[in-house]
Amino acid sequence: MKPIFLLTLPLLLGAPVLYTQAGAQSAAALAKVDVADMGIQTAREKKYPGSALKVLTNLRAGANYSRQVVSYQSGGLSIRALLTVPTGTPPKGGWPTIVFNHGYIPPNVYRTTERYVAYQDAFARAGYLTLKSDYRGHGSSGGEALGGYYSPGYTDDVMNALGSLKRDKRVNAARIGMWGHSMGGFLTLRAMVIDPSIKAGVIWAGVVGDYNDMMTKWTSKVPASIPQGVLNLRKKAVAKYGTPASNPEFWNSLSANSYLKDLNGPLQLHIGTADEDVAVVFHTTLSRDLKAIGKPVASYVYPGDNHNLSRNLRTALNRSVQFFKDNL
Repeated sequence: MKPIFLLTLPLLLGAPVLYTQAGAQSAAALAKVDVADMGIQTAREKKYPGSALKVLTNLRAGANYSRQVVSYQSGGLSIRALLTVPTGTPPKGGWPTIVFNHGYIPPNVYRTTERYVAYQDAFARAGYLTLKSDYRGHGSSGGEALGGYYSPGYTDDVMNALGSLKRDKRVNAARIGMWGHSMGGFLTLRAMVIDPSIKAGVIWAGVVGDYNDMMTKWTSKVPASIPQGVLNLRKKAVAKYGTPASNPEFWNSLSANSYLKDLNGPLQLHIGTADEDVAVVFHTTLSRDLKAIGKPVASYVYPGDNHNLSRNLRTALNRSVQFFKDNL
């Protein structure tokens, strides 16, 4: 789940940053983490009101859209995000909208206006309002970064981003989709089984295996920037609840893959066969399982391509934009 580096569309990318060891999370925050809070039913019982989007900075406009750094509320925390809004008269009901869920980037060097700019630009140019959340503990967002897989904070931030957009008068709340890369794909799949109002999802190189596959089939090298305290959350969870093999009922209750029948919209999945960061089997298994239960899914596998689909970037973007045009 390395940070994204694009070799094409260079004029759309932010300035490069140096990646260093992320700051240690507080012992108190880590001690409060209980993986049981990741339960899908638990997540469904929560409220995600979000808040009005507060404009913090007006940025240079895109080709046919405005760009702003905004903030919204998530569980008492102020979360930063990058908002794009098409110029011109919105369609009846408001703009179709895409929630953008980024992959892993060391939280202490994360910046709202860097990385994924070219991706967000593609959808903004196509007439979509987009919102890319920073997640708690990233950049100037409040809270602590405890990872997305064993603590529910990032899921809460994505759901409150969705809640914030639903209350925005510029947004057509009946036409909201999600796009996610890597860890953001994990968050996208979770969000879609938590809230059936999400009409369509696109996942690139997603961490979309269940917990058993994540623990047994994900052999990629762990980024050195992830603090040991966050890595230890998995050990803590297994010590308390056992492994997915020994306690499948518990771990299945945390996994979006156990609730695929509740998806209310189609998925489009992309993966490169040379992905060194996320196991390709996550993609193939999810695609197979969706087809087995009759859920609509489009699967694109790019031979020899990497985690960021650099060799097929324009093709993958075009397919993603068209997918949302067809389904939102």
